[in-house]
Amino acid sequence: MDTLDSHTWLYIGVVVLLAAVAAWLFYQQHRSQHLQERFGPEYHRTLSTVGDRAKAESELTARENRVKKFRLVALAPADAARFTEQWHTIQGRFVDDPRGAVVGAERLVRDLMQARGYPMADFEDRAADISVDHPAVVDNYRAAQGIAVRAERNEASTEDLRKAVVHFRALFAELLEVRNPERQHATSRNEVRT
Repeated sequence: MDTLDSHTWLYIGVVVLLAAVAAWLFYQQHRSQHLQERFGPEYHRTLSTVGDRAKAESELTARENRVKKFRLVALAPADAARFTEQWHTIQGRFVDDPRGAVVGAERLVRDLMQARGYPMADFEDRAADISVDHPAVVDNYRAAQGIAVRAERNEASTEDLRKAVVHFRALFAELLEVRNPERQHATSRNEVRT
């Protein structure tokens, strides 16, 4: 009888262990799928840079957790209009001063990021932060920044500078999130009632 009980307990232990392994594998697969969907091409870039799936996924998860702590805000319509006007001015300067337009575009994108609530750390940290909510344009940001650095050394052609402005414009357009005043007003009224 004791032998049967020990076999039964062994069987139960094996079943529990297999269930735990299956649950862990399911969690890992679900986590990988979530990160791939959330980060898109940035997932694969991070994986190839880090070289290890677990480390890459830990890095991406850490980015998500860091950005959750930010107080990101949409722009008031007046601020969005001001940023848009500044963008048009920079674009209009390109023909006469391509390098100056790239410098202005880079500065305006940083100003917009700061206005939205992104911390202004070094470039790689800014790109990592942007990748969480705007993975489709983080490559644009990296490409534009690379050209801007080459432009500082007078190593960028006019075509390169044009591409930098196009890349900065894609990021600018993505970040130019405007607060809906009607929804904001309705939310404020609801908060007062509750």
